[in-house]
Amino acid sequence: PNTLTVSLPQEEMLRRLRWGLDRLDGYVGANNHMGSRFTGDAAGMRVVLAELETRGLLFLDSLTTPRSTCGALARSLGLPFASRNVFLDNEATVPGVRRQIATLETVARSHGYAIGIGHPHDATLAALAEWLPQARARGITVVPLTSAIRLTAEHT
Repeated sequence: PNTLTVSLPQEEMLRRLRWGLDRLDGYVGANNHMGSRFTGDAAGMRVVLAELETRGLLFLDSLTTPRSTCGALARSLGLPFASRNVFLDNEATVPGVRRQIATLETVARSHGYAIGIGHPHDATLAALAEWLPQARARGITVVPLTSAIRLTAEHT
């Protein structure tokens, strides 16, 4: 009932956003989910990102559309920002997630970091449980998103 949509007046958008943000604590930022149309709407994203900036939060763009306005807007606000590099579980099978983890490793080796997004599917959790204990031996350090965002800022 409090979904953000591009058709909402700005005041209602802000009310819904604050409703969601005020329900939790201890988080460092927000991320879009199923928000391709919204992240492509500069007016709506400006409302969201300005509120996050006011609260000292970051934004992680799932990058579900090439028309995302999030990066440019976040930079203009000085908001800590990053976008995902790899979806881990578009194919929610252990072999599918393993392939995506391999892609994530390739991106990390090429760029110095990589951000993956996954869901708590059984296959995703199983593949990660298998991979995580071996990550360091493979030259991969898993870090909190806040560290990856610092790396993102250094590489832009």
